[in-house]
Amino acid sequence: MSGYIIKRLFQGVLTFLGVSVLVFVLGRVTGDPVALLAPDNATAEQKEQIRESLGLNDPVAVQYWNFITKAVQGDFGTSYVSRQSVTKLVKDTLPATLQLAVASFLIAVVVSIPIGILVALKRNTVWDLLGNVLALVGQAMPNFWLALMLMLVFSVKLKLLPISGREGPANMVLPVLTLALAALGYFVRMVRSSMLEVLGQEYIRTARGKGVRELMVVGKHALKNALIPVITVMGIHFGNLLSGAFVIETVFAWPGLGRLGVTALFARDFAVIQGVVLVSTAIFVLVNLVVDILYTLLDPRIRME
Repeated sequence: MSGYIIKRLFQGVLTFLGVSVLVFVLGRVTGDPVALLAPDNATAEQKEQIRESLGLNDPVAVQYWNFITKAVQGDFGTSYVSRQSVTKLVKDTLPATLQLAVASFLIAVVVSIPIGILVALKRNTVWDLLGNVLALVGQAMPNFWLALMLMLVFSVKLKLLPISGREGPANMVLPVLTLALAALGYFVRMVRSSMLEVLGQEYIRTARGKGVRELMVVGKHALKNALIPVITVMGIHFGNLLSGAFVIETVFAWPGLGRLGVTALFARDFAVIQGVVLVSTAIFVLVNLVVDILYTLLDPRIRME
């Protein structure tokens, strides 16, 4: 098992380094940082001093080495626009994203698994039809459209919930509901299809033939095996949420990592963009490593491989 985890960890490190190279290159070819930092009336000497202080006169390989060594230590530089530490900006916004991600993910998981099991057991019935409709609608609706509709109904028309910001628990309801509903349909479809595949296996028919109670067949024999591909999808989705729900955080003016990245993108604040992308990549790699560990717990055969 340890060898399996080390292999996955090594792959994650390679992924992180690959993204860091891409971010570094894009940050250099999309614009000159000196143009953002220097005042409009700056002389050529002043611009050269800024360039020297940023290390932009060093060879590209040296610039990348300095960049990645500082990033690994948690130093992502200084924002070109606000002049604040990028690390501080990320630390200040990450809890807000974590709050949304965990709440919406838990709601989607808790609701989708029972519904997915139900529609799989009630195949070709009205329950199956309703489950498929829910999955289709959930996948077809764009996040931003759903967010705007919820704002229109609950904030503008009914005036029950605040429209944006992060002043209190009430501000969480709409963004959490948007993210949860968007994931719910996809999760239900995955649970249903995985359960149907497992329920058709020979060992399930054997258990039923031996008179094992249906609850035991579904809960102990079928669900555990059916969850393996489902955990893959859920893990990737949770990694996306933790990396920053860019659109939803922007629509609801939620001060999270995603909104920080969008704001930096429009302001061409490359230092912040690099920090957000690298932190998002690290989170995504870490979540996938946790998913891989869960694989080994659910299916011992993976350890042998």
